[in-house]
Amino acid sequence: MITIPKGTFTMGTDARDGFPADGEGPIRQVTVDEFQISPYAVTNADFQLFVDATGYVTEAERFGWSYVFHLLASDETKERVADVPQGVPWWLVVKGAYWAAPEGSDSAIADRMDHPAVHVSWNDAEAYCRWAEVRLPTEAEWEYAARGGLERKTYPWGDLLKPDGEHRCNIWQGKFPIKNNASDGYVGTAPVHAFQPNGYGLYNMSGNVWEWCRDWFSPAYHRQTSATNPLFKQPTGKRSMRGGSYLCHRSYCNRYRVAARSSNTPDSSTGNCGFRVVR
Repeated sequence: MITIPKGTFTMGTDARDGFPADGEGPIRQVTVDEFQISPYAVTNADFQLFVDATGYVTEAERFGWSYVFHLLASDETKERVADVPQGVPWWLVVKGAYWAAPEGSDSAIADRMDHPAVHVSWNDAEAYCRWAEVRLPTEAEWEYAARGGLERKTYPWGDLLKPDGEHRCNIWQGKFPIKNNASDGYVGTAPVHAFQPNGYGLYNMSGNVWEWCRDWFSPAYHRQTSATNPLFKQPTGKRSMRGGSYLCHRSYCNRYRVAARSSNTPDSSTGNCGFRVVR
């Protein structure tokens, strides 16, 4: 765990490339007390230890299915898919998909133990946290840590997506959702220690997988929470997520920026959502 000292930072953005409807602004000064945060997202190896110790069964396993991105599923799995969500046909409802079989029953994680655990719902992440005696970060803690000591920058490393032509995160390259050129080296998840860390030594705060936060999600977050250790506590039906994922692309989901926000219901699981922890 890396200690993040108490400090005040400029949270949110009013930039044109943001999503005002998500409540990314208005920008404001926020103070956060000292906390410790994992340099990486929780890995498959970490989650395996939790499951082995507790016998925990994830919500994806209990429901019997989870969402898998269409380019990652095998042809055999695609033939068995009977349903896709309206408006986002690139997500497949795959029976048998869960954290240890991320693309369905014909997939495994033996060669991905250092990749982030995915198909983990907010409720699953909370169960892990109780076992590990840690917790999920608040949105303010997450953004403060993601910025790595930089002020008003777009990404954890600065304002340029690829400084000197170097990939700094695992996102989509190509035409979404048809063709991923994978010029960053990854079509799906990357190891949690891939790419350079930010100024605080934290890896993959942009891209790779979405990360659950402690807050309930509200587009009015910046207008309704305190300027000191903010936390949105009023239930809204959705929990906050931060960081973007390997599926984010400027043309569709430009949410790998440090100020970007998203959300999902606490029982939802997908192949591009994981979490990291704090204490």
